[in-house]
Amino acid sequence: MIRHLLPIALALLAAAPTQAVPASSLVKVALKTSEGTIVVAVDTKRAPITANNFLAYVDQKKLDGTTFYRAARAIGNPKRGFIQGGVHRDARRSLPPIRHEPTTKTGIRHVDGAISMARREPGSAMGEFFILAGAAPAMDAKPGGGDANAGYAAFGKVVSGMPVVKRILAVPTWPGGAGAMKGQLIKRPVKIIEAKRIG
Repeated sequence: MIRHLLPIALALLAAAPTQAVPASSLVKVALKTSEGTIVVAVDTKRAPITANNFLAYVDQKKLDGTTFYRAARAIGNPKRGFIQGGVHRDARRSLPPIRHEPTTKTGIRHVDGAISMARREPGSAMGEFFILAGAAPAMDAKPGGGDANAGYAAFGKVVSGMPVVKRILAVPTWPGGAGAMKGQLIKRPVKIIEAKRIG
C-alpha cells in the first residue's frame, strides 16, 4: 500500500495551519507498541467513512499483533517523514476496501501528527495507515479531480506520543526494496501490541 506515494511528498514536508475540531466528533484510540504508546484522535464527523473503518479494525482487534513496518524519512531531513503500519496485506485481517474521502471534502489536512490511510488507487484503502512526523501538504488532494489529484485520506491526528512516532521513524531500515519502498522497510518491525478506544 501507499507504494505510489510520490518521493516529492517527502521532499515537500512543511508546516501547515491546523483547524479546530469539535471535541464531540473525536474518538481517541491508544496504539500500544513495543516502543511506547501513541494516542490518536480520529474524526468521525468530518471523515466518517475513513474514521469508522479504522475504528472497525480497532474494535475487532484486527490491529492487535500487527506492526509498524515502514519508516519513510524525508529527503534531507531524517527526523521528518512518516511511519506506516497495519495489516500489511494480511487477507485474514482485512475488511472490504472503503470509498476514498479526499482532504478537499473533509478539510483534514496532512499536518504534523496526522493519521491517514495507506492505499494504492483511490478506493482501495483497507487496514493500513500512516502517521506523519512533519506536515506533508503534497499528500493533500488537489482541485481538479482524477486519481492523480486525489491525495490520501487523513482522518485524525496524534494527541499524545509523538516522541514514540519519532523513535519508530528513526529505527534501522533495510537498504534494499523497490520503488517507493526502497530503503524504507524496518529491519525489526515495531509491534502494535494492542489498539483500543480510550476515554
